[in-house]
Amino acid sequence: MPEKETAKAKKSDYGISVDEMAEAGVYFGHRISKCHPKMKPYILGVKGSDHINIIDLEQTKAFLIKALDCIKELTQEGKTILLVGTKIPTKKIVRETAEACGLPYVVQRWIGGALTNFKIIRKRIEYFKDIEQKKASGELEKYTKKEQLEFDKELSRLAIKFGGIKDMEKMPDALLVLDMRQDDLAIKEAKMKGLKIIAIADTNVDPTKVDYPIPANDDAITAVKYILEKVKFVILENRGTKGKK
Repeated sequence: MPEKETAKAKKSDYGISVDEMAEAGVYFGHRISKCHPKMKPYILGVKGSDHINIIDLEQTKAFLIKALDCIKELTQEGKTILLVGTKIPTKKIVRETAEACGLPYVVQRWIGGALTNFKIIRKRIEYFKDIEQKKASGELEKYTKKEQLEFDKELSRLAIKFGGIKDMEKMPDALLVLDMRQDDLAIKEAKMKGLKIIAIADTNVDPTKVDYPIPANDDAITAVKYILEKVKFVILENRGTKGKK
């Protein structure tokens, strides 16, 4: 087999299926009235009396492959990817995916300065972990019941804010954002810090704001789950391969 054909054969499409994406509702965008001009090249047509944009799934597949190639490379190099998905319907699947892949994650409201003031955020996280450790060791039992209750309330508040990033010891190398409008502040901070940004780009956003946009429906749980399953597969397949061919 010629060398070019061999290289082509080895290029993976990660098992991405246009039919499966269609079944998951990946192709449904927003109404044409909400369409961002820079998303028009990725739109195949309009459907129904509601005039819903239909995303070209062949392009979704191509862009998803590029995004997964990036994630594969980052994983093989031992880099950190921060998963960001704060939309209420998708929080559970985001958390489950992150925990399965060992990724830091944010599923509550993005904390302003989480990246741009990372050192200050780390100090708050260390404070949280210190209280957590003291509670686990029984050190807080020396306090009154009222004081212990206050510590418990504080722990609960801190867990909500920092639980998903408490083991993120350094600035992440990349962000994977599941809703560009919902978490636009995370994207702005990542750009300021020069991080790679991978994101689902629905028809109502500017895809040029991120490095690896994935034209897709960011509202349907089934669509987000399909993409996250591919992400999880790539990460678990490539973890621990640093330095290997």
